[in-house]
Amino acid sequence: MTKKQGLHRLYAKKPDTADELLWGRKIDPVSRRGFVKGSGLAAMAAVLGASIPFARYMPGGLIPAALAQSEEPFSIPGKSGLTVLNDRPINAETPAHLLDDAVTPASRLFVRNNGVPPSTWDINPLEWQVHVEGEACERPQVLTLGEIQRRFRHQTLQLQIECGGNGRSEFYPPAKGNQWTTGAIGCPEWTGVRLRDVLEDCGIAENAVYVAYEAADAHLSGDPTKRPISRGVPLHKALQKESMIVWAMNGEPLPELHGYPVRMLCAGWPASVSGKWLTRILIRDRVHDGAKMTGQSYRVPCKPVAPGASVADEDMCIIESMPVKSLISYPKSGIETRVTERMSVRGHAWAGDAAVKTVFTSIDFGASWQKAKLKKAVNWLAWQHWTTSTRFPEPGYYEVWARAVDDEGRSQPMVLPGWNPRGYLNNSCHRIAVLVTA
Repeated sequence: MTKKQGLHRLYAKKPDTADELLWGRKIDPVSRRGFVKGSGLAAMAAVLGASIPFARYMPGGLIPAALAQSEEPFSIPGKSGLTVLNDRPINAETPAHLLDDAVTPASRLFVRNNGVPPSTWDINPLEWQVHVEGEACERPQVLTLGEIQRRFRHQTLQLQIECGGNGRSEFYPPAKGNQWTTGAIGCPEWTGVRLRDVLEDCGIAENAVYVAYEAADAHLSGDPTKRPISRGVPLHKALQKESMIVWAMNGEPLPELHGYPVRMLCAGWPASVSGKWLTRILIRDRVHDGAKMTGQSYRVPCKPVAPGASVADEDMCIIESMPVKSLISYPKSGIETRVTERMSVRGHAWAGDAAVKTVFTSIDFGASWQKAKLKKAVNWLAWQHWTTSTRFPEPGYYEVWARAVDDEGRSQPMVLPGWNPRGYLNNSCHRIAVLVTA
């Protein structure tokens, strides 16, 4: 009986061996570059459907983007084209080419749930209650959404939101959890009030350390005493003017899957700190210890570790600002173009609490880089748009890579960042496949 295994699994076990088995590629132990020659190069070119002009620069153990990226569209109400990763709870990501809008439409925003969303179809949203309390809250209050809207100044901002596990599928050894590729990111426009204004109205005690949320979603077990998730942020993050209590996305009421009627939003940090279906805000005198705040949830090793290493809970640190990252939203991976044509390329870049300073692209597997045109963000913590164009020197198979650098000089890694047990914070270069014909 012939035992079959997928391309990703084959490469994950031992990329050098996979290269040799599939293409006959030998790896230089110093440069880590592959030598694809003769029949091996012909085999790879045959699978890709074209010659590879920059094959000499292709890193060893790298699955060509044309083979590594695949789509399995899944349709849920209002989310046509998204790829489902889990159905209990429902989690779905957006293919990169569907994230081309400057402002992410609700229909294109990824879905990340930890529990079962509450039934809200028949509620009066203005009567929805949010309790503000906690050890470091001086004047606990119960506010309806209507009161929040009447009493506090409104603001509308475009803000990035990204799952901490975005890119998890590329880590090896594999990490448990939803196997996100690149689509757990979006940057809609949000309307609400500053979280700070509500906290100050309720009184922030001198011993305040953290601000956390509780929500109306139910635990998957059905046990009403358990919460699927309850996370938060340090006080300084909660007091940023961009941290909000929001009730609208892109000028419309929040969609049910995104927290209708009201949610918390702390942009630039893992989306798990932005609680949906908000029922309680806690001003705490300690680091919050709610569901998925302890153990290894949304934490990475405080110091670099070897791939596959076991890490004690006390050696894991809470994820705060997300790392610098970029996405190619146009063209779609797998596009064909002619060697006589100049191809436009564009996308977005973001950097958690920082700003993106520069974006580069490469068509020769990172051997050389060209600077792209980068726009400023419309407001702090919104993503930035970049554009460029490129011409290919001869027909063949190419990959376009994108790499962003933030204003503190931190760059995306070309392939993969340091491994961590939960597969968080993969900010490696995004790449698309291009077939160039005569």
